[in-house]
Amino acid sequence: MFAVEEINRDSNLLPNISLGFQLYNAYHSDQRTLESSLQWLSGLSQFIPNYRRKEQDKSIAVIGGITSALSVQMGTVLDLYKFPQISYGPFDSVLSNKVQFPSLYQMAPKDSSLHQGVVRLMVHFKWNWIGLIVSDDIRGEEFIWEMRVEMVKNGVCVSFTEKIPVSERRHMESHEMFAPRILTSSSKVIVIHGDTDSLMILRYSQVPFFPTGKVWIATSHWDVTMRPSHSHGFSFLGALTFSYLTNEIPGFNTFLKTVTPSKYPDDILLRGFWLSAFLCSDQPENPEQEICSPNASLETLPLRSFDMAMSGFSYVIYNTIYAVAWALHEMFMRQRSMGDEEYAVPHSWQLHPFLKDAHFNNSAGDQVFVDENRREEAQYAIMNYVFLDDYSDALVKVGQFIPEAPLGLDFTICEDAIVWGWSKLKAPSGVCSDSCTPGFRKTPLEGKAACCFDCSPCPEGEISNQMDAEQCKKCPEDEYPNKERDQCLPKVVTFLHAKEPLGMTLVSVAVSFSLLTVLVLWVFVKFQDTPIVKANNRPLSYSLLISLTCCFLCSLLFMGHPTTVTCLLQQTVFAVVFTVAVSSILAKTIIVVLAFRVTRPGDRIWKLIYPRVSNYVVLICSGIQVMFCGIWLGTYPPFPEADTHSEFGHIVLRCNEGSVFAFYCVLGYMGFLALASFTVAFLARNLPDSFNEAKFITFSMLVFCSVWASFLPTYQSTKGKAMVVVEVFSILASSAGLLGCIFVPKCYVILLKPDRNTQKEIKNKRTARGKTFSRAQP
Repeated sequence: MFAVEEINRDSNLLPNISLGFQLYNAYHSDQRTLESSLQWLSGLSQFIPNYRRKEQDKSIAVIGGITSALSVQMGTVLDLYKFPQISYGPFDSVLSNKVQFPSLYQMAPKDSSLHQGVVRLMVHFKWNWIGLIVSDDIRGEEFIWEMRVEMVKNGVCVSFTEKIPVSERRHMESHEMFAPRILTSSSKVIVIHGDTDSLMILRYSQVPFFPTGKVWIATSHWDVTMRPSHSHGFSFLGALTFSYLTNEIPGFNTFLKTVTPSKYPDDILLRGFWLSAFLCSDQPENPEQEICSPNASLETLPLRSFDMAMSGFSYVIYNTIYAVAWALHEMFMRQRSMGDEEYAVPHSWQLHPFLKDAHFNNSAGDQVFVDENRREEAQYAIMNYVFLDDYSDALVKVGQFIPEAPLGLDFTICEDAIVWGWSKLKAPSGVCSDSCTPGFRKTPLEGKAACCFDCSPCPEGEISNQMDAEQCKKCPEDEYPNKERDQCLPKVVTFLHAKEPLGMTLVSVAVSFSLLTVLVLWVFVKFQDTPIVKANNRPLSYSLLISLTCCFLCSLLFMGHPTTVTCLLQQTVFAVVFTVAVSSILAKTIIVVLAFRVTRPGDRIWKLIYPRVSNYVVLICSGIQVMFCGIWLGTYPPFPEADTHSEFGHIVLRCNEGSVFAFYCVLGYMGFLALASFTVAFLARNLPDSFNEAKFITFSMLVFCSVWASFLPTYQSTKGKAMVVVEVFSILASSAGLLGCIFVPKCYVILLKPDRNTQKEIKNKRTARGKTFSRAQP
């Protein structure tokens, strides 16, 4: 009505021609739609095929089809007569088939980006458990497919899908079928897509005053404000609607304020609506009739009864009427240019070429194209359905989605302006499972959607520093996870430092024992001419004491920051000096055996071999170890390394053995010499001698072998700095065992029992032991 009056007032558009219109009701029935179409074609209540009343010839086009189903039903008949049919309902790709619908035009914007806007809204509020309600037609199937693809890209899951038959009219049956499943679903966010007709059952299926706790996201094709009664609107409080974003048509609001039945007395639809909306009586004598006049106005009606803002459908109808007017204008201008000065009412089929190419700028400044290929994507305003303090309802714009805008500007939303319901102050949690906090990762549930999961703590050594992490990640080598396992902390560099308590203790012990060994050496040198020192081979004693001093001191190489030089010296020096010590002990035991098994000590042969046997034993045994160490250093030598795994939160600087095989070969060779010394000493422990060392060597080798036998499993089971401590302790313990077992008894005699360190005492003991030894012979 507004568009026709505006066109008729425009002297530049269809001059000297007035437009009019007729209204036909299609109801919600296929039969009534077909019936109305036939009545319009013939102008009679009873349709007569191929008959048309004369006054009907003035009709040039049909504007209608709020749903695709109605457009198809009307088009089946109208296309027989080539009547242009212009649909203002939602854009449907099926109706774009010009082979099947050659006379049908769609004026609604394309909704090809609607699904992207809806998913952007979900992602913004972090909703990932969504229910879908669509009409059971091709448009619904396309929307579901597009939504599923877009939802998968953004990690959103479908909780359920309900398809409503487009021919559904039995609302109570629909209430029983659909409403329970929707209301009892676990999804708190539900997307509704369809046309006004197919989704009408949702308006009647809600229980009055029943708080559903759902967030409804409706498309522009379904109006949540169209309620059968005020109470039924409570269930949709807080709904978010994607409506077409349009500019304001100048003068439309003023036009609505002046609309009254008295201004349009022939409009029976307006009169019926007026009486119903204002609760008027049709009887003039009713005293309440004054309530409806003279101050009654559409702007005083609540939103559920009438919306003063131009809806998306109304905007499309406005452009549709102008498209027909411009097509007629172009056709009449063509006739005039061909010399026909009088305007003749054209046939409907003549309008097609002009209608198809029609394009213009409407009064709002928007460019309008009838050709859908030249039309831009639809732009959407996100509206929030709210109840105000005076119990009136309203649609408040809270955001917008413009698909063709640059990224970051295409989607905007104002959370503070949204009303989520009667008591909700913030957006509800539309998720299947609560988010996993940092330090946890998502664990999928078998048989459930990807959005349903459990939260499992990150494994040891890994972290997750974001919400809903799919996988935990390991920290860099120089960092370690904190207790919450949500961030990596820099590891503390550590090594066996001489200034720390443990290091100071080991250094003190090593230095103390080395000084003690030097003191023993000094005692032996000072009392070198006494019988007890002479009887035990002075050169070997000196060699053993010097090597033990080096053994104690070599443990200091394991202290401090490892370097290439210290790593090369640690194992090799330790191996060589220990081999010298053990070789010296082996030489001592061999000398004792030779003294009693080969010949008497006074013989010439004994004087020849005595000084050489000990030298040969020490040199040969030590030389073999030096050879092993040389091969080790020449192939896979030890090197400094940063051990990032042994101790939690620490980077242990230590020496890597390089070749583990070479390391254990060196230890094994030392063990072989120690075992040989122990065996020989054990066999010679009862030989008669004034100062027989065999017993002391036996005990010393027992201690030595016990320490290093314990060292191997302990060394293998420890990590990091503890490995160094174990090795240092083994060096000190075994060295102290040799020093204590062999030299402490001798020092006791030298220093505290000098009367026993005489030649006379030696002869008496030798005589007594010789007799005992003779009686023991067979």
